[in-house]
Amino acid sequence: MTATESRAAAAARAVVTGGRPGRTPAPAPRGPRRRVALLPTAALVVGALYCVVPTLWILVAATKSRTELFSTSTYVPSLGLGLVRNVRDLSDYQGGIFWRWMLNSFLYAAVGGALASFVSAACGYALAKYAFRGRTVLFHTILAGVLLPQIVLAVPQYLLLSKVGLTDSLIGVLLPQLFNPYGIYLCRIYARAAVPDSLLEAGRIDGAGEGRLFFSVGLRLMGPGLVTVFLLQFIAIWNNFLLPYVMLTSDDKFPLTVGLYSLLRHGAAEASLYSLVITGTLLSVLPVIALFLSLQRFWRIDLVTGALK
Repeated sequence: MTATESRAAAAARAVVTGGRPGRTPAPAPRGPRRRVALLPTAALVVGALYCVVPTLWILVAATKSRTELFSTSTYVPSLGLGLVRNVRDLSDYQGGIFWRWMLNSFLYAAVGGALASFVSAACGYALAKYAFRGRTVLFHTILAGVLLPQIVLAVPQYLLLSKVGLTDSLIGVLLPQLFNPYGIYLCRIYARAAVPDSLLEAGRIDGAGEGRLFFSVGLRLMGPGLVTVFLLQFIAIWNNFLLPYVMLTSDDKFPLTVGLYSLLRHGAAEASLYSLVITGTLLSVLPVIALFLSLQRFWRIDLVTGALK
């Protein structure tokens, strides 16, 4: 070993041992500090179990027949064709109305999520890139809307839409979902970070109007953020129960949440319907999982773009 290599090795040992040659590294801390460090891990484990255990129960219960559901152990799945029979019985229930509920939920969530994302993008872009009187007050008012629970708004929305005859209709369910305060807040933050003012000024110098700048520049640069807003709004509409429960009266217009609730209510008098409710609940989760997995690539693109910037 040369003298240069010896000095480099000694310097490396000095860094590892805290600057003192021959000193062994300090052992890992034990006692109270280590116990405190384990508390976040334990909390994460408990939180994960709280989320996973009900999902696991749904998955196991959906594999059981009507008789096995109440006669076998809770977390022991059935090895027969219980899941296939349950899906077949669910499809045959009232002429396949479950799949109509599934289609309605997808229609409400997809159309409502897309329109709400566009409205949020337009509002967030305007709040981030235009200076006008009352902008701060307007933004704080929109932020205050995040604090209002849906249960407070459902009855006033129903009374308002009933006066114009929009209850028990697709528009009556979609219209209250278009304005999403939290989506506007996210779009404002993303527009401020992702859309450079210099790029907009260059477009104005070239003669581009404000509408063209928004559609050609703003929406494209805000694309990855809009994916997040769309996914959040899609899940919110997909899982929404109170608003469609108040607005709709026809069974063929119910989303999955209201449809499964009506099926569960009928199951109070007919226990055999419980298996159909459990199977329907399991099937209702699959589209959300598929959407989440399919949109992950846009988040990866956003992270890579942020790292390059």
